[in-house]
Amino acid sequence: MLATSLDRTDLRILAVLQREGRIANAELAERVQLSASPCLRRVQRLEADGVIAGYGARLDAGRIGLGLQAFVRVQLSRHDRDAIARFAELVREWPEVVACWALTGDMDYLLQVFVEDLAHFSTFLMDRLLNAAGVDDVNSSFVLREVKPPGALPLGHLG
Repeated sequence: MLATSLDRTDLRILAVLQREGRIANAELAERVQLSASPCLRRVQRLEADGVIAGYGARLDAGRIGLGLQAFVRVQLSRHDRDAIARFAELVREWPEVVACWALTGDMDYLLQVFVEDLAHFSTFLMDRLLNAAGVDDVNSSFVLREVKPPGALPLGHLG
């Protein structure tokens, strides 16, 4: 589904679901001023079309023992297809890495890493990341505090 095929009701549904993914269909329908059946059909269409990519709970990292978050920039020594594929495969295997982006600029990748503490980060860095074939340079920044948590995508450009 192309973004241009989303109408105002779809956008209202998406806005509510981004904030409250567990909302009951009856409550969602009331909020977007639809009856329950058409609302459910729209949500199912948005899911089937891939506009709604999934649902999940946001966990408090500190409350589950992951007290250190880092953003790690990685430069590879080689940029051929095999080196890139091998690095991506390794990243997917590391549970500490919760997100990874390929970038333009002076670094090739940005990893978002959650670990228990500095000792755990050191082990991750020394035993995994720096030992990964093809890693040339690593630069880490530790999160001091969260100013704005990850949230809903902006939808204003669609309406």
